[in-house]
Amino acid sequence: MSSKRDYYEVLGVNKNASDDELKKAYRKKAKQYHPDANPDNKKEAEAKFKEVNEAYETLSDPQKRRMYDQFGPDGPQGFGGAGGPFGGQGGYYSYNGSGFDGFGDFGDLGDIFSSFFTGGFGKQSGRSRQNGPRKGSDLNLRIDITFEESYLGVEKEIVITRNETCNYCHGTGAKPGTNPMKCPGCQGTGQIRQVQNTILGQVQTTRTCPECHGTGEIIKEPCDICKGKGTVRKQPKIKVRIPAGIDNDQTVVLRGEGDPGEKGGPNGDLYITVRIKKHSIFTRKGNNVLCDVPITITQAALGAELEIPMVDGLKEKYKIPEGTQTGAKFTIRNKGFKSVNSSAQGDYVFTVIVQTPKKLSKEQRDLLTQLAKTMNEQPPIKKRGLFG
Repeated sequence: MSSKRDYYEVLGVNKNASDDELKKAYRKKAKQYHPDANPDNKKEAEAKFKEVNEAYETLSDPQKRRMYDQFGPDGPQGFGGAGGPFGGQGGYYSYNGSGFDGFGDFGDLGDIFSSFFTGGFGKQSGRSRQNGPRKGSDLNLRIDITFEESYLGVEKEIVITRNETCNYCHGTGAKPGTNPMKCPGCQGTGQIRQVQNTILGQVQTTRTCPECHGTGEIIKEPCDICKGKGTVRKQPKIKVRIPAGIDNDQTVVLRGEGDPGEKGGPNGDLYITVRIKKHSIFTRKGNNVLCDVPITITQAALGAELEIPMVDGLKEKYKIPEGTQTGAKFTIRNKGFKSVNSSAQGDYVFTVIVQTPKKLSKEQRDLLTQLAKTMNEQPPIKKRGLFG
């Protein structure tokens, strides 16, 4: 069980909060817990300040918010151990080269917060952030699977388009035999530092160096293959295991299958969102499988042993009682969808639909007429023709 507080609770908003409500709540909390505004209780303020940033960074991103709502702050742990295709990692928040995500909309306030983390309790210098290892970008993909595949689970081979490290220059971006040079504009830090007077006092702020774009390096002789980027576009084939029980619009995460990291940083992740095709017979409600089963009048009146089609292609025998009415529901336990994150399994619920025959043979009609007489019913009156 996660020890993290609920992110909505941290920001003081409900789960249906809009982007504007999230931003307003975040700004209020960030100002409240900024360590410079709490000199008498700086340690606790730092912890709360981090927590507020972590919550907003996750909830302000639609993809991360959907993942958080689905799996909670610890991510999709149920898909397997760390490092594997479904490896879970704590949360979906990240600390990037410009500080915590989400400050960009706040102008000078964002610079203040970024500079605070540059030399404050984060203990990361601007140079180490900009020129140190950086995680690669995450990728998003949608795939379609059948109802049966979502029920049983399936392994798919998919083709993705992503950046991969250039084999010719080994990711440096420089022509083999040459090396990138230190940027003279920022002296290799990737940042230009300034001192600003703010409502919180005099604070040192930073901005990305315009000459090297924050890399701290300038490439004089670019690689002929990647043109100085250090990466090339490729379309590799990747196998992904879709777990049994996955629901429509749920997401599988492949760790390390995104774009390559920079400066030795880890690769990004690949988020695969599943869309399930509609089935002609079955539907899903929660983890239950729903199905309509047609029966005859005699089966409904006398009772019968039915063969019920199951999602896995097998058939299950089920005896319905005599006098069954159309619309009656019956349940076969533990034949529904498996839960992705537990051992629980739903049920198979079928509804019987009594079908009335539209065409009868003479023998069938006579038998039904006799039956109607025994039940004190008025048999159908056969209309005479024009000539008798």
